[in-house]
Amino acid sequence: MKKIAFISGTSGLIGMQLLHQLIKGNEYDSIISVGRRKLALKHDKLVQITGDLAGLKSWNLEEKLRSEDIGGIYFPLVQAIKDQMVVIHAYCSLGTTIKAAGSKEKFYQVDHDLVINFASWVKKQGATKLMYVSSMGADPMSSVFYSKVKGETEEDLKVFSFDYLGIMQPSILLGSRNEFRLGEEVAKILMKPLVWFKLLKKYRPIHDYQVAKAMIHHANEPKQVKVEVIPSAMIQDF
Repeated sequence: MKKIAFISGTSGLIGMQLLHQLIKGNEYDSIISVGRRKLALKHDKLVQITGDLAGLKSWNLEEKLRSEDIGGIYFPLVQAIKDQMVVIHAYCSLGTTIKAAGSKEKFYQVDHDLVINFASWVKKQGATKLMYVSSMGADPMSSVFYSKVKGETEEDLKVFSFDYLGIMQPSILLGSRNEFRLGEEVAKILMKPLVWFKLLKKYRPIHDYQVAKAMIHHANEPKQVKVEVIPSAMIQDF
């Protein structure tokens, strides 16, 4: 049976790494990227569907795929999804900062609402597994707004009862972002010695490609649990 990966958040640090690894790997026959706009990337395995993610719940997948179909090349994919003759996994690395979003309210709309919209939509399409990038320290009871939102999102994702929900909780991320995050850059500098000397595995910064590799690995492993939190220390092994 063919396998499909749905992915959202591909313009971000982990999302871009994840997309490249999904394309390069042989775990999936097709990759469907769900975003606001298309990336300047083409591949035989990749289909990009775009639109307003706030209204994602109302998207018609078949219509979206057919609108991207030139010469009927996606017809087998459309038919396989309609006939439920595919295994579907979903990957979500949607996220922003309060500064980039402009306010706490808009940050919540991205880091919580859009994530929940994506989970709801892929569940409707038949996804059995969801991999979500959260953050170390995520806690719905946290006094830190960022950690509180991440924690609330984790809890709300559990309601969908996927066969498997993998929650990644990486430490500070290493990689090339499209945007500058002062606090993150300062933390990277201060914590660099932990990387050099391989100290404090739980807290030391982690590379974007390690998180991406861990997500793909856990999504394709047989699991005995429905929900699994994968801490940064475990991700460091990839």
